[in-house]
Amino acid sequence: MVQPSGIHSRRAALQMLDAVLRRGETLEQAEHSALRSVRKPADRGLALAIANESLRWQTDFDAMIDSATKQRLPDDARQRMVLRMMLAQRLRLETPPHAVIATALPLLAGGPRRLAHGVFSTLIKREAALPDAPSLPGPVMERWGARAEAIAPGLVDLPPLDLTLRDAGETQAMAVQLAADSLAPGHLRLARGEAIEKIAGFSEGKWWVQDLAASLPARLLGQGTHESGSKHVLDLCAAPGGKTLQLAANGWNVTALDLSKRRLGLLKENLERTGLKASPLRADALTWEPKHLYDAILLDAPCTATGTCRRHPDVLHRIGPGQIEEMVKLQRGLVERAATWLKPGGVLIYAVCSLEHEEGENQAEWIDANCDLAPLAITAGELPAGLQPTAEGWLRTHAGLLADEGGLDGFFVARWQKA
Repeated sequence: MVQPSGIHSRRAALQMLDAVLRRGETLEQAEHSALRSVRKPADRGLALAIANESLRWQTDFDAMIDSATKQRLPDDARQRMVLRMMLAQRLRLETPPHAVIATALPLLAGGPRRLAHGVFSTLIKREAALPDAPSLPGPVMERWGARAEAIAPGLVDLPPLDLTLRDAGETQAMAVQLAADSLAPGHLRLARGEAIEKIAGFSEGKWWVQDLAASLPARLLGQGTHESGSKHVLDLCAAPGGKTLQLAANGWNVTALDLSKRRLGLLKENLERTGLKASPLRADALTWEPKHLYDAILLDAPCTATGTCRRHPDVLHRIGPGQIEEMVKLQRGLVERAATWLKPGGVLIYAVCSLEHEEGENQAEWIDANCDLAPLAITAGELPAGLQPTAEGWLRTHAGLLADEGGLDGFFVARWQKA
């Protein structure tokens, strides 16, 4: 039987959704196996777009589906997943209804196929439409509280492409060359579309991809040079290396520690491409012991990564109390060790790309109470225009901030100093 054109992309998208929603895999993990049989770059891109939009708008798609069925379909029912994909294609990717039906229904058989056809046709006749911003899942709304309403509008679309420059002095010239905006020295923001490797300056190592929010923790350490040479900084959980590159570009003597061999390989590739110097080290930070103390430590700690939800919408559906509790325990273990590796007067930056209070604000309070470190407040003058520290001197970013300029990933950042 001849398969309709585009069926491979849809089948791959369904495999990714199944891996995320049934098995709790990340979308990045799921795509490796799901896209193995999809060869054309355009088809691979389509499969990812369908999966991403299905997850981004899942709560709204489910409400539509439930409004058109007499009995509610189970959350993990195959026909519900296919219907989410069908609605994502029609309402977000603007695929014609006949093409949606032709490429989606072969993924089902018998009764489920007839049901999906009927539900989709009903919703199209009703001219079903999405709200202005995605509705967040109930458990996420409960965890994020008042922030949720501000975050949702920032999840409508994929974020723009942010670059960090090796030489901040080239910001204006590179902005003109790339027709980019800049929200801070050494930062450029471009529209998505062109392949990363084809953007001017890539092969010369003039920049690396890094969300503006992700660049803020390293910015808060400033320059790494003084009269007697470079100061020593430990970049804990460093790979794939964006913050390592920032610190090296700012004159620090960087030890970049990470447990992952694969991710350290990416860090080394980035160092080679940019011509920057650092000392990569593969080790487990929970057992490793340094040979000397450091002037500064940047701990971008392992976390639930819910702050990356605008580019990784799977985190909205697979993160819950169990994962948060596990990360909190790991983060505290890392902070306890890092606090003992600072020189007197040394600075610790704690950062997580998480929107969970337990991994951010609650952790900062725990560090205040348990780690013999003095809070070192972040000031407005250290931040890009439009961002403000909290009353406690911490920094909290999310997708709803700087919305007119393209938004930010969600980060929590706080700073302390060793007595």
